Amino acid sequence: MGVVIRDQYGRAWRDLRLSIIDRCPFRCPYCMPETDYPDGFRFLASNERLSVAEMVTIARSAVRLGVRKIRLTGGEPLLHPQLLELVEALAALEGVEDLALTTNGVLLPQLAKPLQRAGLRRVTVSLDALDSVIFSHMSGGRGHVEHVLSGIEAACQAQFPDGVKINSVVQRGVNEREVPKLAAYGAARQMNTRFIEYMDVGTRNGWQRHEVVTADEIYALLEQNGPLERIDLRYEGEVATRYRYRGTDREVGIIASVTMPFCGTCTRARLSSDGRFYTCLFAQEGKDLRSVVRHGGPDAVEEVLHTLWQRRSDRYSEKRAGLDGQKSASQRVEMNYIGG
Repeated sequence: MGVVIRDQYGRAWRDLRLSIIDRCPFRCPYCMPETDYPDGFRFLASNERLSVAEMVTIARSAVRLGVRKIRLTGGEPLLHPQLLELVEALAALEGVEDLALTTNGVLLPQLAKPLQRAGLRRVTVSLDALDSVIFSHMSGGRGHVEHVLSGIEAACQAQFPDGVKINSVVQRGVNEREVPKLAAYGAARQMNTRFIEYMDVGTRNGWQRHEVVTADEIYALLEQNGPLERIDLRYEGEVATRYRYRGTDREVGIIASVTMPFCGTCTRARLSSDGRFYTCLFAQEGKDLRSVVRHGGPDAVEEVLHTLWQRRSDRYSEKRAGLDGQKSASQRVEMNYIGG
């Protein structure tokens, strides 16, 4: 079904991330710092966002061009009022092999089972600390770890076909001591945990290179729980380096996008909730697809997507690494706008 298109570096398009809403109840400093997103901040109105039908039209075109994985992100995607309708429609698309969602987990007690019934295959919960004080700091004082843990429990009970995963951003001087605890927590519940180097996504989080806890340092922290052994990649373009605790089936992963960039195998594109298409997490601007889908129809959408991917030449993280790890001073799209 469909065709395989490749960009300027020969990378095929396999993954589409749909940021379906820009709102979030948390104010995580590395994503939506309170200073830039205070109470009263003007988020997109419902009529400014893509409709469910428009998102499905774009997703269908993407699948025809080779996309096999779709992930719903935000903001906080569980806040979208038509989330279940969207999940059901995307799950019905022929060719979609992996339909997942990333969330802060707070609303999962109400939505986990309905999402599973609608066809969602996998849930990733962002959890940066188990310690309540550290968690409160990393959620901008807006979140309570107990609520997230309840959400994870609900997701586990919902029995998603491809399971539940935890993502943790590790920031020096903030939560690196939580790494072994989080790994043990996930392993005890047969969940894979991914630890992510703190990245310079957007321009509002005040990123500094010295705040990055490197992949080697994360590895050493994980070995406090026991010796690790490397696991082979499951597919080309997998971003996490995967490990297993020796003699067990307990898996952890490290995403080293700062110290070991993986631009060369990146197969992802992102769509914002107001219909702008981005070919890189660190892009400066995106292509307006909302006008295309509303005035040109499905064929026009597919043609534009085909052209955009073929012209793609992004490799921001590799360029950053070539500048001794220092971030570029250029303006970039914010994380809450297109997801992580």
